[in-house]
Amino acid sequence: MADYRYKRVLLKLSGEALMGDCGYGIDPKVLDALASQIKTVHDDGVEIAIVVGGGNIFRGVAASSKGMDRAQADYIGMLATVMNSLALQDVLEKHGVYTRVMSAIEMQDVAEPYIRRRAIRHLEKGRVTIFAAGTGNPYFTTDTTAALRALEISAECIMKATKVDGVYDADPITHPNAVKFDELTYIDVLNRGLKVMDNTAISLSMDNNLPIIVFNMEREGNIVRALMGDKVGTIVRGGN
Repeated sequence: MADYRYKRVLLKLSGEALMGDCGYGIDPKVLDALASQIKTVHDDGVEIAIVVGGGNIFRGVAASSKGMDRAQADYIGMLATVMNSLALQDVLEKHGVYTRVMSAIEMQDVAEPYIRRRAIRHLEKGRVTIFAAGTGNPYFTTDTTAALRALEISAECIMKATKVDGVYDADPITHPNAVKFDELTYIDVLNRGLKVMDNTAISLSMDNNLPIIVFNMEREGNIVRALMGDKVGTIVRGGN
């Protein structure tokens, strides 16, 4: 194994990140580039689990704000994450990476049920494991799912893949003078209201001292550099 600082990680992908420039759905070029980066670290022996959102297909919170029952909307969003997970599995296996999709909502014809010990065994056997359908419960985001699953499988960090190169004090797309943070504490994120992950995910990570690395997934080689401990993006962890 190469000199990686983290040997078992959970990669959190937003559904929107899979859209690329398409505006909706999945951009095959984005998936292919992502799979190539995952394959590199996987071939070096890093154990990788993935949680992917569904916002490129359906956002439960947005639908509920327009009158749909929140629980019903969230279940539809969970199904969107399964669609994304299956697409990611397909492209990873085309790259020669053995992959398993495990769903928190039972649908045995397309995915395995999520069982913690089985998930850990898949990772130990060198399979990339994708956790679909959130926690299986409404009112919980895929950010919270990522923190929960990372802790359940004893991951050493969460890697939050985004379209920007870290966490800023304002949206760098609309605020050109926004300042980027190289490092933050969990309390900083909560007190400043920074959009790293939702507050439940941040609190869960803080309570269990689980580092979060926020990085730009579109920059080739960033996953490797982040896992080796290079200064890529922003790291969120406990204070000294």
